[in-house]
Amino acid sequence: MKASTFVYPWDVNADPEAPGRIAALGVRQVTLAAAYHSTRALTPRHPRHRIVTAEHAAVLYPTDDRWQGRELRPYPAGDWAPGDAFGEAAAALADAGVEVHTWVVLAHNSRLGAEHPHTSVVNAYGDRYPWAPCIAQPATRAYLVDLAAEAAVRPGARGTELESLGWYGLQHLHAHDKTGGVPLGDAGMYLMALCFCPTCREGYGAQGLDADELAAAVRAALEPLWQGEPDDGGWTGVEKLLGSKTAAATRAWRDETARTLQEAAIRAVRRAAPDGFQVLLHADPVTYHVGANPGVDPAHILSVADGVVVPCAGGPGLLTPFAEQGREGAVIAANLGVVSGMGGSPGTLAADAARARELGATEIRLYHAGLASDGDLVAVREGLAAL
Repeated sequence: MKASTFVYPWDVNADPEAPGRIAALGVRQVTLAAAYHSTRALTPRHPRHRIVTAEHAAVLYPTDDRWQGRELRPYPAGDWAPGDAFGEAAAALADAGVEVHTWVVLAHNSRLGAEHPHTSVVNAYGDRYPWAPCIAQPATRAYLVDLAAEAAVRPGARGTELESLGWYGLQHLHAHDKTGGVPLGDAGMYLMALCFCPTCREGYGAQGLDADELAAAVRAALEPLWQGEPDDGGWTGVEKLLGSKTAAATRAWRDETARTLQEAAIRAVRRAAPDGFQVLLHADPVTYHVGANPGVDPAHILSVADGVVVPCAGGPGLLTPFAEQGREGAVIAANLGVVSGMGGSPGTLAADAARARELGATEIRLYHAGLASDGDLVAVREGLAAL
């Protein structure tokens, strides 16, 4: 069962021991960040630093001339990943015998939203989500498609994993976050994710909805949740809060918007890539879910991509809808946490991987070799050896 681990370039560069240490885990592949959002990360073994602060979303390589004269363009990294940080790390890992795939974060960029507020998702109250670019806007879609192609197809990469290629919503690992005081639940989170930027307002109109009336209905539907009443969960809860016809119309607009963006980005990557280049999406099998693993229709996404990377932090159940499609050769990778301090379970890796395989996983992804402690990495080596 093929295993890959996520890694940042700063985990590898200027640490001559890192490539061999990662290869010694027993992984055949590394999924190496080429375009990534802001973060503050531990580097517990690096000889020069212990904390890396990536101050904003950035590409970790030099961009080409496709961005000249464009308002929306990727930001270069600062001193946390200077020059061609991706290329340097990729070369070192390849020399250690590990296959390199790119890890590309797309519709998640707080700096873009801060500098270009019009690009952001706007909720029913008029609040902007600067971390969440609205994927319906034509200029944003063009930016995301070109970024996907450029960041995915880096020299030496054998494939890519595209994260956040879909809608983002209220959920966000924000600094000093204070949004958990009211449990909105699955349905409430969907309503808070509905965008009311000018493009989305037109989109709702094409579905037969009046955008002003819809925004008022969303606010009214959320009011009981603000008062502490639990929602019914799932799509049934959305239909109860918003009405089934209205809920279906909003979902039709959002599903089509995400689906066509995913198709366009995958086509762009394939046009730029050499033969045999693998294209995977980080994905959730429920189309109305949002975030780093945006919702997709399993049958559709497996018809256009080579496979999916599926979050399994809450258990491996999300694998089944993809496995049930039975598409021969499709990659269904179970994403397993192996950083114990972040809720992962490296000590049960072998059992977790075996259970994932029973539910249809063909590969596993390990989050994350650079963040894990030495003890966690020992458990990973033992777990992979037992598979």
